[in-house]
Amino acid sequence: MSYAAFKMVHAPTGVETCASAFLTHCPVGAEGEVISQDVRSQYARLHGVDEGGPAVVSSLPNLVISKANVLEVYYIRCQEDHERSNGDAAVPISAIGQPGRRGGNMDGISAAWLELVCHYRLHGNVESMAVLSHRQDEGRRRRDAVILAFRDAKISVLEFDDSTHNLRTSSLHYFEGPEWDSLKRGRERFSRGPLVRAEPIGRCAGMLVYNCQMVLMKAAQVGYCLGDEDDGAGPPGASVCAHIASSYVVSLRELDMKHVKDFVFLHGYNEPVILSLHEKEPTWAGRVALKRHTCAITALSINTTLMQHTIFWSASNLPYDAYKLIAVPSPIEGVLVLCGNTLHYYNQSSSCSLALNEFAAAAEGSPEMPKSNLSVELDAAQVTWISHDVALFSTKNGNLLLLYLVYDGRTVQKLELSKSRASVLASCMCMVGGTFFFLGSRLGDSLLVQYSPTVAGLNGGGKASKEGDIESEVPPAKRQRQSLSDSQDAAEELLLYSPEKLDSQNTRKTFSFAVRDSLVNVGPLRDLAQGLRMNADMAATGVAKQSNYELVTCSGHGKNGSVSVLHQSIRPDLITDVNLPGCSGVWTVYHLKEGQTTPVEEEEYHAYLIISLDVRTMILETGETLGEVTESAEYYTQGPTIVAGNLFGRRRVIQVYADGVRLMDGVVKTQELPVITKVSELGTDEVKVVSASIADPFVLLKMSNGGAQLVVGDPDSCSLNIISPSILESSAGVITACTLFADKAPGCWMQRTSDPTWSSKNTDQGRVYCILCRENGNLEIHDLPGFDCVFRVKRFTYGNMILSNYFLPSAQEAAKAAEPESVVEVESLLQDESKHFVTDVCMETWGKKFGRPFLFAMLSDGTMLCYHAYSYEDTEGNELDSVTVNNEESFPSSKNLRFVRTAVDWVSEDDQEDGAPSPRITPKFVRFSNVGNVQGLFVTGARPAWLMVCRERIRVHPQYCDGAILAFTPLHNVNCSHGLIYATNEGVLKICQLPSLLNFDNDWPLQKIPLKSTPHQVTYHADVGLYALIISSTVMLPAPDVQGSNDHRGGHGGDHHYDNGGGDDSQNLLCAEEFEVRMIGPAKVGGLWETKGSLPMHQLENALTVRIVTIKTTGTEQTQTLLAIGTAYAQGEDIPAKGRIILVSVGGDSTESNVSVKEVYSKEMKGCISAIASLQGNLLLAIGAKIILHTWNGSELNGAAFFDAPLFVVSLNIVKNFVLFGDIHKSIYFLNWKEEGAQLICLAKDFSSLDCFTTEFLIDGTTLSLLVSDSRKNIQIFSYAPKSMESWRGQKLLPRAEFHLGAHVTKFLRLQMLPTATCNRSNRFAVLFGTLDGSIDFLAPLDELTFRRVQALQKKLVDVVPHVGGLNPRAFRQFQCDGMSHRPGPDNIVDCELLCHYTMLALDQQVEVARQIGTTRTQILSNLRDLSLSTSFL
Repeated sequence: MSYAAFKMVHAPTGVETCASAFLTHCPVGAEGEVISQDVRSQYARLHGVDEGGPAVVSSLPNLVISKANVLEVYYIRCQEDHERSNGDAAVPISAIGQPGRRGGNMDGISAAWLELVCHYRLHGNVESMAVLSHRQDEGRRRRDAVILAFRDAKISVLEFDDSTHNLRTSSLHYFEGPEWDSLKRGRERFSRGPLVRAEPIGRCAGMLVYNCQMVLMKAAQVGYCLGDEDDGAGPPGASVCAHIASSYVVSLRELDMKHVKDFVFLHGYNEPVILSLHEKEPTWAGRVALKRHTCAITALSINTTLMQHTIFWSASNLPYDAYKLIAVPSPIEGVLVLCGNTLHYYNQSSSCSLALNEFAAAAEGSPEMPKSNLSVELDAAQVTWISHDVALFSTKNGNLLLLYLVYDGRTVQKLELSKSRASVLASCMCMVGGTFFFLGSRLGDSLLVQYSPTVAGLNGGGKASKEGDIESEVPPAKRQRQSLSDSQDAAEELLLYSPEKLDSQNTRKTFSFAVRDSLVNVGPLRDLAQGLRMNADMAATGVAKQSNYELVTCSGHGKNGSVSVLHQSIRPDLITDVNLPGCSGVWTVYHLKEGQTTPVEEEEYHAYLIISLDVRTMILETGETLGEVTESAEYYTQGPTIVAGNLFGRRRVIQVYADGVRLMDGVVKTQELPVITKVSELGTDEVKVVSASIADPFVLLKMSNGGAQLVVGDPDSCSLNIISPSILESSAGVITACTLFADKAPGCWMQRTSDPTWSSKNTDQGRVYCILCRENGNLEIHDLPGFDCVFRVKRFTYGNMILSNYFLPSAQEAAKAAEPESVVEVESLLQDESKHFVTDVCMETWGKKFGRPFLFAMLSDGTMLCYHAYSYEDTEGNELDSVTVNNEESFPSSKNLRFVRTAVDWVSEDDQEDGAPSPRITPKFVRFSNVGNVQGLFVTGARPAWLMVCRERIRVHPQYCDGAILAFTPLHNVNCSHGLIYATNEGVLKICQLPSLLNFDNDWPLQKIPLKSTPHQVTYHADVGLYALIISSTVMLPAPDVQGSNDHRGGHGGDHHYDNGGGDDSQNLLCAEEFEVRMIGPAKVGGLWETKGSLPMHQLENALTVRIVTIKTTGTEQTQTLLAIGTAYAQGEDIPAKGRIILVSVGGDSTESNVSVKEVYSKEMKGCISAIASLQGNLLLAIGAKIILHTWNGSELNGAAFFDAPLFVVSLNIVKNFVLFGDIHKSIYFLNWKEEGAQLICLAKDFSSLDCFTTEFLIDGTTLSLLVSDSRKNIQIFSYAPKSMESWRGQKLLPRAEFHLGAHVTKFLRLQMLPTATCNRSNRFAVLFGTLDGSIDFLAPLDELTFRRVQALQKKLVDVVPHVGGLNPRAFRQFQCDGMSHRPGPDNIVDCELLCHYTMLALDQQVEVARQIGTTRTQILSNLRDLSLSTSFL
């Protein structure tokens, strides 16, 4: 049997839908609303803005986006120009680590960026999204709700819950199953999923399902309060969310509306009005001469109370290619109808239209349409309104167009279309407030763009801000003269380009644009290949060896095409290294001399490097060279150093060692203090410092006796004093970990949330807090220096989802005796599991103004806890100013402070076996603020990793290349700008820098190489260390050359140049794809990639596949590695298909600027060559519907064997002498090559119909399975079992597992798994694959015992874990057959997307779930850890 585990290791990145909504906050300062002082103050405290600032007057909504099954909610953060001039003028606030952010001044805003609020991986793909706006409700703060639609007819209404800082489901609507089958009218397959829209003022919403069924959802008259669900009205001033009260179905077919394409809600009516676009008599392009104007629009007045629906106006004779409706906002109102070649405006009393190109035609009896000055096609266009009379269009080729509605009163007189800019190929777009719009893309990076309207009169264009306009270096008059084609040749394709010349005779609005932020996208992943990094360490072994590899993918399309280079782990660029055995710690410190001007914080150089060894300490001066000054410096050097850092604004250096602390002014000692010793009846207790934490002007010392001491500094006299309050004594509870947290200005987040009277105007200094973790599992946060407890939580080590200041009453503790036996059994099991304690804790914030603190904790069992702080004001008033716990003394509590747990994909080291020679290396957190323009934490230990903070989100990037790392510190000096130093377990000290071209704001570190062409396939040539890449670009060819030229060998496409700029003869030019095979690779380590060689294809020749093959010369038995290219000639359906096989020899290596690309052999075949593979020294070609095996005699290919495929071969895979191929419609075939007799024998096949995308072998020891993906986003595993009766004597492949991915897979990549402590088998291969959504997943084989255990866990988690949107994970992963006959296969694939929720459960829940399935928590965590370790491929 075949058992496997599916896991998504890289989330989808292509944005499919987007919307703006007030989810996390209300629209403070909305038009016509009077803002009370308390609301203004609360908004200012929660969002870190001034009470009188413009950000309060016009708050921006949230941005909600979906990427396949991923849902994300963002804040829009803005930095105003006066903030930049007053503070850090070098970079925008929180700009470190965000390469997508761009500056410039526009309308008083110098920078803007996206900040993540929450993100979820749903158990279903979002098909459509709408925002239900809350209706006017005086006295309450209004919130919106998000409506998500899923296949086939599911609706989830989500709202933001302040108490948990997450989205929660307010209602579910389900129209599937046997009771709703009548809605399908006998159909099983539909061309698209459900389409949801919301009424503009939030009275109702609608969803179109099954092409002609309308689900109407009535909104509640009054929303309910987030703080109190039982009371529908809620107290005045509380946040109120829009929600759905009821829903019902209306059959549009009964209203004579069939084949509905789109619908919208119109503006300006007393009752909700739905306008639907439908086709009365369906037609297609081949019948345009007979039927062209077959579409119509119909307006339906909706009364959701009486469930009445009245048709009150309609219009017909619209073109057959009408596909979208856009509601026109007030005061104009009406609707725009988008067609491929025309544009129409309609309202109840008038209409007008605009012809967009020469293919536009008016209906019979209608007047001729006015023609646009531009010749464009609007199919697949995206639209949003940037003004009430100006619409912004994003076309299918990435151009931005402006549509002006010229109107008089409420009558639109004409439509005017003009070019604006060029941008990404957008899949969705939306307005975000009145200042920004968002361009979401599946084919390129998504953009957040700020725009500013101006008025262009008779004298020229409007004024643009010199700083904010991205074309500020070009004069306005010159910018108007630049053409769109000239703009596309600019160096930065993703920026918005110069505007076209507009009609300056009419006064109209013009707009200035500035790209503010971007979200990276690596999809669609057409192909991928694994290759060696240029700086690979060939002597590495184990996991370190796997970090030598990189994943290169074909991403994007057209001008957004690129090659994406992904790394699962980070390999820093080495500057130098030195052997230094016994190194246990490294620190870099600053030294600001008296009277010296304070430089910019991020640009100040480090002064000294302190290295702690086993028996001594080394001091080095970090100038132009590292020079040792140990002998001349007055540091403590007779033993190891515990920690070192700066105090008093970097004027002093403090060194902590086992017996005390030493204060230094450069290399001169100014003060030394021993630790406080306790004198008892038995004598003096010998206590030592074991760890320390520094936060100016305090130093917290953790002592060996379980207590702690505090070093208090005086900034005026630069002196120290050690105190030991009772709260730090071990008698108050043994302290296992402690740290200090500096709540710095201007953010002061802790003060802002805990003190209602706090104001940013009355404080310039931050405060320092002490975090204590005790042996009993409690966590405490104290304010220094008075040690006032502001936060305390019990059982912190349990890992609860929410941390708050609430405690169990003593009555509940006493009630445990009456609990059932199962609960008592869980408590007994917890006695063993709860022995774990916190070994290290860290609390930091990285956003200077908007950042919220993160709380990290490392437990003794290797579990990492990560929490994100947030503020919640309980409207019930349950929290008191003081809390009494277990009859202890009362202490003040933070009223609004809470923490929510976030997932961290980090795996601890393997469990040590009994008698293991090496002890476990305890992981430690090390903070860094600017290493290679990123910030976050570094985790030392056996599994080192970077925890980088990007957009208030933790990105985990492991570093496996050096094995265990014992110490880490940043280094910034003349020769190492923003670099790092770390010490390995082998006693090597390395000075490195992070690769400058990598983007770390991604699941995997990423480098994108723009191509401005479409990449199709990629393969790695190991001999030369380069990648062979098929690319295509669009060119304009004369029509006779495209249609009638049979001499396709008359020259290479690269030898011809065509003018695609238009002109008088542009109507005689047709688009064609020009193909080329390039050899690409990096110019140097960590550098840009460049083309090292190329081979252009013939005119009209499409390169379909490229592979590296090893073929053997007959007679001499000499093997040769060549590049094989399969092509096809695209000459229309009237000419038989032909193709070429090309064998290419590539000479040289990756270090050379150019390599030799020589065509060794070329032969024309009777059919297109769709797949290539090498089989035991022979060349296997898929030529149309045949598979032919060729031998190579050194100069010619000769056919030796063949096999007739059913229709068309899409993939070929080889293992030894076995062949697996997939047919485009007839599933998969399993062949065997017998050299004796030269035969390709069909062993078995799948007799069902299946539209194959790609295939691969899945190997688990001696078990060989066959893997296939199909057009319905499923994967299946088959096995060849000739001895089974079900296999029809071996003729039939037996299905062993099936699984629904929810994404199309175009390439499988088989990679060897790493051995683990529980499984040492080496012949195990997992399959890595990319999807068209931009995700990267793998399928790994499992042994039966592990599979049975995790499968039982998976079934349990379906009921235990609350699923976002109320989606069922089992239903999502069921095989989708779309009505085709299918016999359900075995459920032998487990979903790690569901299993990962187990680690997010609280400890008591984990123990209880494990007990219920008959295993232990330790065993489950061990299985999940082994799976992660064995699949560390890259």
